[in-house]
Parts: sequence; structure tokens; C-alpha cells
Amino acid sequence: MSLVAVVLAEMGDKTQLLAMAFATRYRWQTVLWAVFVATLLNHLLAVIAGNLVTALLPMCWIKMAAALAFIAFALWTVHGDHLEGEDSRTGRSPFWTVAIAFFIAEMGDKTQLMTMTLAAGQAVKIGGVGILAKLQQVVPVWVGTTCGMIVADAFGIIVGIVLHKHIPEKAVRWVAAAGFAAFGFFGLHDALDCILPAKTNIHHVVLMVSLPVVVFVMWRISRSDKD
Repeated sequence: MSLVAVVLAEMGDKTQLLAMAFATRYRWQTVLWAVFVATLLNHLLAVIAGNLVTALLPMCWIKMAAALAFIAFALWTVHGDHLEGEDSRTGRSPFWTVAIAFFIAEMGDKTQLMTMTLAAGQAVKIGGVGILAKLQQVVPVWVGTTCGMIVADAFGIIVGIVLHKHIPEKAVRWVAAAGFAAFGFFGLHDALDCILPAKTNIHHVVLMVSLPVVVFVMWRISRSDKD
């Protein structure tokens, strides 16, 4: 779940664009190793933060927040990202240039927020406060999201080196956004089942009405980004 979610989040993301840009300047092995090291540290901070959230909020509301976050990620993905100088050359070695730029770009990025969301969900699912429970809550999300970043950015590096502009970025973004929206609506259904009284079905109608609204908003965001 963590691997797939982060691969979707990274498609067309600023950090994937950064990997593409660096792949045109440095050896692909250097770029990939730097991305791996930066992601390990960045996502460790994210899973710890996501784990701590579960001590502050009830389980049902965490599910609701996670579902809404997925829908927000869908809108964010459709909008797309652009580099704003993060790929500028510095006097550092290629490895540290990529690692530091990638770490900074990932702070507050949707893949980092996605990692926090997944970590909070895993903490709710596993429960417990002992060391073993905490490892089961943190490690799978940390490993999964790190692997997801490597997969997505390896794809970005291949695009940057070989394919360049031949893959339609808009199509990739829409596929990823559709996946997020699906995760979000299924999550909302489960969260509302948890929050609302038993045998209450009004939220089914609300979700069905909301789906075309979200699709329309995604389309408008896509059009505004084009304009």
C-alpha cells in the first residue's frame, strides 16, 4: 500500500522532476543513490510524525483525515508541480548536491505528507505501545514509501536520460490522480461508517453526488494549470 501510494504521488511531482533534471547532468547511479539516502532520512521523520498523530486523535477521525488527504493529493497531482531553482548547480559534489536539494524539496511535499498519512493509518491498524508494536507501525511504511520513491524516481531518471518529453505528462498525472481519488472515496466511506450511527446510509448518497463534483474540480484545475 505504501509503495503503490507513493509511486502514484511521485508521478509528475516536483521531486521526480528534480530527479529528471539531475539525471541530465550527473551519472544516473549518483542521482539514484542520493535520492535513496535523502528519502530514508526524510521519510523516517515523516513516519515518526504520522505515528505521533495517533496519540492525539480518535481512530475514526484519523481515517477521515486520511481519506480527505487522498482526495487533496488527487487535486494536487492534477495541478502538477514545477521546479523553482531547486536543480541549480552548487559547488558541492554531485552526490551531496542531489541529496541536499532532494531532501529540501521533499519537505512539505505531497509524498512526505502522504507518508505521514500512511504512518498514522498503520499506527491505528496495528495499535500497541511496546517497542515491537512501534516497529510494526513504523518500519513497513518507511520501507514501502522509500521503495516507492526509488521506483518512481528511477522511472523519472529513465525519462530524463532516454525518453525526455515523449511520455505525456498530463496522462500520467491523471492516472495517478484517479488512483488517489479512488483511495479517498473508499476511505471516506469507511470513516463515515465509523463515525455515523449504525444503519445510517445518507453518506452513500452524499459520496455518490460528491464524486462527479471532485472530477469536475480536477478538470477545472487541470484547465487552469494549462492556461
